[in-house]
Amino acid sequence: MSDTVIRVENLGKKYIIGHQKQERYTALRDVITNKVKSIGRLLNPQAKNENPAFEEFWALKDVSFEIKQGDRVGIIGRNGAGKSTLLKVLSRITEPTTGSIKIKGRVASLLEVGTGFHPELTGRENIFLNGAILGMAKEEIKRKFDEIVAFAEVEKFLDTPVKRYSSGMYVRLAFAVAAHLEPEILIVDEVLAVGDAQFQKKCLGKMEDVASSEGRTVLFVSHNITAIQSLCNRVIWLNSGELIATGMPEEIISNYCSNSFSNKTAQSWDDPELAPGNEYIRLHYVKVASEKDNGLDIINVSTPIQITFEYWNFLPNAQLNISFFLYNQQDVCVFNAISEPEIAPVGLVCSICHIPGNFLNNGMYTIRLLIVKDTSSILFHMDEALMFEVSDIERPFNWYGDWIGAVRPSFQWDFKFVDIPQKY
Repeated sequence: MSDTVIRVENLGKKYIIGHQKQERYTALRDVITNKVKSIGRLLNPQAKNENPAFEEFWALKDVSFEIKQGDRVGIIGRNGAGKSTLLKVLSRITEPTTGSIKIKGRVASLLEVGTGFHPELTGRENIFLNGAILGMAKEEIKRKFDEIVAFAEVEKFLDTPVKRYSSGMYVRLAFAVAAHLEPEILIVDEVLAVGDAQFQKKCLGKMEDVASSEGRTVLFVSHNITAIQSLCNRVIWLNSGELIATGMPEEIISNYCSNSFSNKTAQSWDDPELAPGNEYIRLHYVKVASEKDNGLDIINVSTPIQITFEYWNFLPNAQLNISFFLYNQQDVCVFNAISEPEIAPVGLVCSICHIPGNFLNNGMYTIRLLIVKDTSSILFHMDEALMFEVSDIERPFNWYGDWIGAVRPSFQWDFKFVDIPQKY
């Protein structure tokens, strides 16, 4: 395998999914029919035995790739793409249905909160338990013990059973153990999202150190595209259990984001009973468009944008306001816009937000909508109310590539000639 530490060839994982039948009364004819079918299967065992209550589901299909020593590999894909299944197979938690995996080195996995911990044991005891599971000698664990405790920041609770830990404390200690007990391969799932932002940053820094300075290999699953970009030197993209692409982060992430987003610049619902909402609020119309809105304009970085929200209000004289979050294709919140609270009568209400041109960077955006009562109670929310693209424009001077940053404002600059220095 030379410097290849993981080789996956034609990997497949199949599950059998059960479907619960819709409950209804059983008539005498149903009992007789089922008995006749059973007798038929006994008399003719070669007959195809199809059971509609069960279905084959391939979580992974014909996946092949190689990972070199010291690689920091990010695994991306939508929910249900097969990312966590892949990590479980690599961690030997579950067996593959087809294909083969060759791994060179000791593997430490952090896939779920409390993985490998015994809830009745204390934090101190679990550190030694985890080390033993990884195949480490007691002296090795003792040598790393103080570093683990300091990193996890759980000194006060070290002799408390971990069943009394919060999920954040669980993750801190579990990650500290997995990262410090010197496995050749570290596998981390989305579990780090449980921790606070400061600890997540600390973990990302530790994983980078583990890979770059210590030459160990890291596999990291996350929906945080920014974290993947900053940590990883390779990316694997999965979709519906299949390997779509593997390569450099910039190219793979760009293609993934473009594929994951589809323009949804307008939505409307004419029937209040069928529209998204509840007994308080129902959506009627949402749209993002150029201020000109002649039906032909493409939104680009210089285009002033108008975002319209129309909804039915069923609360008399309620104080309502719109709040929406704008996310870019890296899933970073660019801003949160909030309208002024207004007393709204029962009926159709419209709020329009105006975003100036030369503000947003080029790329794909999604809008998460909230309708709020009394500036405190969320009456309704929709995660992907709108999705749209902001295109680039021809630039007045030579500047190649994307501009860095969540926004791309065009500021006013003053230039003036002051004086010539005396020595000239």
